[in-house]
Amino acid sequence: MTSTPVHAIPERPTVAVLGTGIMGSGMTRSLVRAGLDVRAWNRTQDKAAPLAADGATVTETAEEAVSGADVIVTMLNDGLSVAAVLAAAAPGVRRGQILLQSTTVGLDATTELAQRAADLGLVYLDAPVVGTKQPAEQGALTVLVAGPSAVRASVDPVLDAIGQRTIWVDEAPGAASRLKLVVNTWVINLVGSIAECLNLAEGLSIDPQSFLDMVKGGPLDSAYLQGKSAAVLSGDLTPSFTLSTALKDTRLILAAAERSGVTLDLVAASANRFERSEAAGHGGEDMIATYYAGRPAEQAGD
Repeated sequence: MTSTPVHAIPERPTVAVLGTGIMGSGMTRSLVRAGLDVRAWNRTQDKAAPLAADGATVTETAEEAVSGADVIVTMLNDGLSVAAVLAAAAPGVRRGQILLQSTTVGLDATTELAQRAADLGLVYLDAPVVGTKQPAEQGALTVLVAGPSAVRASVDPVLDAIGQRTIWVDEAPGAASRLKLVVNTWVINLVGSIAECLNLAEGLSIDPQSFLDMVKGGPLDSAYLQGKSAAVLSGDLTPSFTLSTALKDTRLILAAAERSGVTLDLVAASANRFERSEAAGHGGEDMIATYYAGRPAEQAGD
């Protein structure tokens, strides 16, 4: 794979955001607030349309979005989605544009997408983000980046707009995606632990709030524990990160673990819980809906 020279990037680059779901829409608004010219596109047009009121230019096609852009951001569902969208956008790309690939796609897809980018003459940055809906809306994500250091200054205005912290992991694409899988392992195991504590408390006729009050402010407490538990107890499972997307990421983690000879029992159990919760109709809810996998069968869909 040969390196692609970056074209001259202006101080305030024009950005194309391909994928405006929960994360992409928040990132788009953050880019607009930073004063950047942003084109937004989504396969489902009604998800992109509201961004026009925020100052983004909403385009009908991916090709139109990338035409004339300096930086292309992809925030989609998986590697296949990114590959399909890049193919659709291909007539509008030009050599030297920077592709900031922020979808969590796993190891094999990262390699494949880097090659697709090279074939299109794009400078590929493997750049998954850490954070959910609120940090995306606030421009407070952590961005993990692997790619050529020569483009850092060119892409800094974009990274500074969407994130409060950028970690340059390596020069070679793939390193950032590997680190993201480790981060997601922590998150997935944590959310499963929260769900199981709530399940057991209810099963033992203990008010779950008494558990939360007991740990509050101590070394066992966390904002994540309190926030996710509050979502369950209030019944408001509006997604910051959907359960179905968490299941997708869990499968990517397990595939990477198998390839590296590592056994991840907790992640495998989390995948099983996510699958049961998704089958009960909770896939579009927040990932803490894994809580429903631990309830009695007759209550799992409640």
